[in-house]
Amino acid sequence: MGQLTDAKTGDAGDRAGSSQVAINGKFLGADFTAVHRVAGELVAGMDRLRQRGAYTDLDAEVIRIAGFPEPPPFATFPMRAIGPLKGQPWEQLELPFVSRGRLLVNLCNLAPVAASRAITLIHDAQVFSSPASYSWAFAAWYRTIYRANGRRHVIATISEFSRQELVRFGVARPENIHVISNGVDHMLRPAPDVRILDRHGLRTSPYVLAIANAQPHKNVSVLLRAFQRAELSPFRLVLFGAAGPEAFEASGETIAHNVQFVGRVSDAELRALMENALCTAFPSRTEGFGMPPLEGMLLGAPAIISPCGALPEVCGSSAILADPDRPDAWASAIVGLAADEDRRRRLSAAGSAHAASFTWDRAAGSLLDLVASVARGGKFGAGSRDRALTPAV
Repeated sequence: MGQLTDAKTGDAGDRAGSSQVAINGKFLGADFTAVHRVAGELVAGMDRLRQRGAYTDLDAEVIRIAGFPEPPPFATFPMRAIGPLKGQPWEQLELPFVSRGRLLVNLCNLAPVAASRAITLIHDAQVFSSPASYSWAFAAWYRTIYRANGRRHVIATISEFSRQELVRFGVARPENIHVISNGVDHMLRPAPDVRILDRHGLRTSPYVLAIANAQPHKNVSVLLRAFQRAELSPFRLVLFGAAGPEAFEASGETIAHNVQFVGRVSDAELRALMENALCTAFPSRTEGFGMPPLEGMLLGAPAIISPCGALPEVCGSSAILADPDRPDAWASAIVGLAADEDRRRRLSAAGSAHAASFTWDRAAGSLLDLVASVARGGKFGAGSRDRALTPAV
């Protein structure tokens, strides 16, 4: 993070005239998703940095949706609840009225079109590149809002790949997009809840961990087909998340005997699953970041990924690549990793060291630099790139 300003030691020019910032706090009231996690972690990280003396001259508040339980307070960001609207009507109609005249910081893809002075974090361009993963109305709405806000707002995104995709689909100019990669150190906070291993009988045979998501671009079908192969019969595929077997069977997939669904899990349960897995598998055809394989790498689980989207950029050279169209390639990668314990240990150590650079304080510092620069009327320069991201070799 570049520009630290302490209220006691900052120069007179910085102290004169506090900057006015409003943070879109819809992530505090909506259903919890990965996007809302990112928003919460970024705001909490900025709050921690301000407690240490960073940009204490910024006058900022979090505006949340009224009618939801009151969340724990931030130390340096007061919160205000407004209503009576909810969801998109709240974001598009109430929020811009209440935040008018201030810089509005939006961290969950969408933002009020009426806000002319704003920073908006758009995570990926998958409503353009993978429309089959969404309903027609959802994709059309997001495409419309993305392009409208891309012309009017300063845009942030979470990987160089996402930046290039947003440019490719005409959302924003490259010089107006700033890369701020996610953190994964939230996985170090909870103690592993190993009871999930006993509940699902996961101590008796090696297993591969993957996310249960039936969206076509997640490409879980290649794993389901790989686990029908004879060479993977000694292994289990453990899928965590909301989708159950019926979601995949509806699209014509067969669920083999060694595929196990464990449903939604807590962070503590996920930590236990990752720390005890042979590896994680993430075969997406496109991805704006790809948090699960990097979370697993931090916890010592090697990652097998497809060479698609932001996955090679984020996971670096410590991950194993497998063809997203070839179940046999995934089977071969899994069997080969299990047969070479020395290689697995090397990948585990290298992956953990690589993932350790992706912290929420670093991400929050990059965002806070951007917010302060825009709030003070400066131009942040050509679209910046997060130092934590290093391309795969």
